[in-house]
Amino acid sequence: MDGEDDAPKSLMEEMYANGIEGVDDAPSSSTSTTIRKNRPIISGEQLDIEAYAALYSGRTKIMRLIFLADHCDNSGMQLEALRMAYDELKKGENTQLFREVVQKIDGRLGPNYSTDATWCAMVDRKADQRKDKLESELNAYRTNLIKESIRMGYNDFGDFYYAHGALGDAFKSYVRTRDYCTTSKHIIQMCLSAILVSIEMGQFAHVTSYVSKAEQTPEALDPPTIAKLRCAAGLAHLEAKKYKLAARKFLEVGPELGNSYSEVIAPQDNKVIDNINFRNFLELVPEVRELINDFYSSHYASCLEYLGNLKSNLMLDIHIHDHVETLYDQIRSKALIQYTHPFVSVDMRMMADAFKTSVAGLEKELESLITDNQIQARIDSHNKILYARHADQRNATFQRVLQTGNEFDWDVRAMLLRANLLKHEYNLRASRKI
Repeated sequence: MDGEDDAPKSLMEEMYANGIEGVDDAPSSSTSTTIRKNRPIISGEQLDIEAYAALYSGRTKIMRLIFLADHCDNSGMQLEALRMAYDELKKGENTQLFREVVQKIDGRLGPNYSTDATWCAMVDRKADQRKDKLESELNAYRTNLIKESIRMGYNDFGDFYYAHGALGDAFKSYVRTRDYCTTSKHIIQMCLSAILVSIEMGQFAHVTSYVSKAEQTPEALDPPTIAKLRCAAGLAHLEAKKYKLAARKFLEVGPELGNSYSEVIAPQDNKVIDNINFRNFLELVPEVRELINDFYSSHYASCLEYLGNLKSNLMLDIHIHDHVETLYDQIRSKALIQYTHPFVSVDMRMMADAFKTSVAGLEKELESLITDNQIQARIDSHNKILYARHADQRNATFQRVLQTGNEFDWDVRAMLLRANLLKHEYNLRASRKI
């Protein structure tokens, strides 16, 4: 590997050692590499469902458990997730979702986790009574034209529908409170409620809209509320596959969020990058902290190994599972680009060792990056060497100047031609209508 300036021998040895299959063959100077190889890595098979569920509250806790049961291959984890979802639903009032969970359990957890028809009938009866009471109260408030009472009435209806799983009706009720908001604090409360329900429904266009509305009343925003809005905006950008914008929003979330938004997201979910605002968050997920450090220390094999072991966990996340493959491909491409950037030529055999892949597979990846114009280089397939193709800045500058001159000449000629046509009245005049 030849650089424009000869790389120090220790750096070369460290890069080479990073990609060797066995750490016993690494140079003695790379003790830190040996330590990294022996660090424990959390895998999907080791996921503690009880600890995972404890990070969340409300409806999202139940939905995450159901999602985990639907997407996990381990039958023991599936039943544990369904058991916890069943117990959690018995504490609430959503009988429709309760019946769905019972159907998923299908008698595999014994008679204690079967359809409780008595409980369902009691909850439904109480729900009907509660709904009638809320309707009579709201009608009375409308008759008296008390704006604050009407707002609270619609808000109570929203809470009622949300508790019973009628998310569409809950959203409509929360939005109706807007016409009766008398303070900025009321508007913020309405926006947060609408955002929460929109996230549950997967309507992230509404999330973006109500985040913007809330940000238009900065005088009523305290730090925890700002953190909640940034989390919601980050999720909306993630769903739209705008990963850079999502990362920036998550980066803006400060430690004041804490566990205050557990009905949507947990602090551990903010796994982005090691900046000053995220050091506290990264302490909660040491495996992410280590892979980030490895990436920025150019220990790509160790970094990709961490990512590979985290993949099964990430595939069980309700928000990020659809984006895991794309993000992993982009991270790997970024690592390949950064690896080749400082060098004039790169030995592809050595690079394949560093990324723990075959030379043929690496060559295909590099071909794709070169085709997409992400790497300015050419491949010597016979000798398996990647040569950087550095642009001639002097020649490129001359070419741009000539192109600008030609464009200017063309524009001047066109203006002169138009002026002469107008001067000699060769232009076509519109005929007047009689």
